[in-house]
Amino acid sequence: MTDLFLAQLEREAPLIRRALEHVPEGRPDWKPHEKSMPLGYLSTLVATMPSWLAMAVKQDELDLRPPGGAPPTPRSPSTSRELLQALDDSVAKGRDALASTSDEHLMTPWRLLVAGRVVMEQPRHVVLSDTFTHLAHHRGQLTVYLRLNDVPVPAIYGPSADDGRF
Repeated sequence: MTDLFLAQLEREAPLIRRALEHVPEGRPDWKPHEKSMPLGYLSTLVATMPSWLAMAVKQDELDLRPPGGAPPTPRSPSTSRELLQALDDSVAKGRDALASTSDEHLMTPWRLLVAGRVVMEQPRHVVLSDTFTHLAHHRGQLTVYLRLNDVPVPAIYGPSADDGRF
């Protein structure tokens, strides 16, 4: 399993980079709708999600709203260079964690909590798989934000109207 997840990370990392390279600077608060996430938050989320792989391997749980504490909030990079560096750091964390774990460990449970209450418990390998799916979802969301900002949308799994490299 670890080899499969490492291979998936190596395939996805350049695709994530391709999308993030197009994020316009100076528009971190832009969002398509009042209920939507701001562009800066979304791009930071996409850049840092590969580090979730490390979290699922190295931690036993995450509390999104810990009792008496603040929820985890990533620092938003202010430049494209910082955003891409955040991606590189995140991919390195995910890669290192996957390379140092075992299939046996990936069979052990991992929990997501909110205010101390367990809202999800799954084997780590399921959490890793779901992380890649979740990442693809938010990367797709980011490409819609790019289109709505008249920024060329890169090819990801196939050609886009702006990038016919396939």
